[in-house]
Amino acid sequence: MAETRETLRGTSPEGIVFGMFVPQGWKMELASIEDPAAKWAKTVEVAEAAERLGYDSIWVYDHFHNVPRPAHETVFECWSTIAAISQRTSRIRLGQMVGCNSYRNPGLLAKVTSTVDVMSGGRLEWGIGAGWYENEYRAYGYDFPKPKDRIGMLRESVEIVRSMWTESETTYKGRYYELNRANCDPKPLQKPMPPIWIGGGGEQLTLRVVAMYADCSNFGGNPEEWERKRNTLWNHCREVGRDPSSIRMTWSPEVFIRETEAEIEAAGSRSLWGEDVTSWREGNLVGTPEQVSEKIERYLALGCRGLVPWCPDYPNLETLELFATKVMPNFR
Repeated sequence: MAETRETLRGTSPEGIVFGMFVPQGWKMELASIEDPAAKWAKTVEVAEAAERLGYDSIWVYDHFHNVPRPAHETVFECWSTIAAISQRTSRIRLGQMVGCNSYRNPGLLAKVTSTVDVMSGGRLEWGIGAGWYENEYRAYGYDFPKPKDRIGMLRESVEIVRSMWTESETTYKGRYYELNRANCDPKPLQKPMPPIWIGGGGEQLTLRVVAMYADCSNFGGNPEEWERKRNTLWNHCREVGRDPSSIRMTWSPEVFIRETEAEIEAAGSRSLWGEDVTSWREGNLVGTPEQVSEKIERYLALGCRGLVPWCPDYPNLETLELFATKVMPNFR
């Protein structure tokens, strides 16, 4: 039987869910593999390993160009990747952290998401955000509206997708989108609908949309920054009449684990963004299994109930395996 939205929440309101990104090329992690087919085989290998190791979910980015700059290096597209992986796995849940709303009309997005939920047996975690990567927008011919408009478009898109998932037809007239008797069949398997993850930490606009519609939030920052955004989200929840505890708050740092401190020191900074080693370690889950577990405890104390990290040592699977075998058991 497919997991439902209630089942996800019912894993324990106080418990923590563990996801993991799979390599798809956005962060240049597949560049050391020459053949595109072999790159794809590595993506599938990691997805299957994550399921075997007991992760709750696997995730992909919704991007087309590499970072920190386009490099003509493989980046597997988000939704086709998720669709394919759904056929190579059976239990693990499947998400996007997060989809770029501007890249797809919301009517089409409702069709894509419902199709993936059905073909995966009801395992979709729908991630959506306002979008930010201007280089991609320009390269692919998308308009790049100002932030206020992108967030307004995000809000309307979520309203449309929710309606198309649950209503026989959707007619909608908003500021940014208009639909006339749009159909979405088949409907998602999950009832009442797949969990909605809204990513982003904009405190005035984005977190208000999170308060209105999200089952799960995802924003970053060191513990002090994360706590401030948590407080802002809770304030928005009170303003819109939402119980803050009904939203699972999550964090997506980088995670790099080795058995000894000497190995961690020898690795230096793995940041793509040129961040120095001290800052990189402070803002991410970097260290021995014991050190990483201690940092997770800090975020749990602040109310974090989900981790979806990224492994900067891909295509190596050492961190993926150590996190599953030496860290996750401490919280289950």
